[in-house]
Amino acid sequence: MAGTGAGAERKAQLETVQADGADEGCVTFVLHGEDHTLGNSLRYMVMKNPDVEFCGYSITHPSESKINFRIQTRGGIPATEILRKGLNDLSDASKHVLQTFEAQVKEFRLKQGEAME
Repeated sequence: MAGTGAGAERKAQLETVQADGADEGCVTFVLHGEDHTLGNSLRYMVMKNPDVEFCGYSITHPSESKINFRIQTRGGIPATEILRKGLNDLSDASKHVLQTFEAQVKEFRLKQGEAME
């Protein structure tokens, strides 16, 4: 198969699509290898930002694992900054959920150990 060997080029995970003459505040990002899992949670985090006028995503086709993620901002703020902040906020929230889950599992196991004695 072409493109699967050790020398095959890796496709970029993120591309930007911007209409001619559009400002930096209106950009569509193409995220390869992603689906609704990232798309919906990232859209939620980005929409919490008051500088965002519009944010949405679409799956190009069910057989393709890529999403088109569109951001429009207010006040000339670059959409790339908003995307970066949304990704960082999502990462922080995910870390918090993981730490909380692991702490509760540890506490549960300790209680189970006490009950067995």
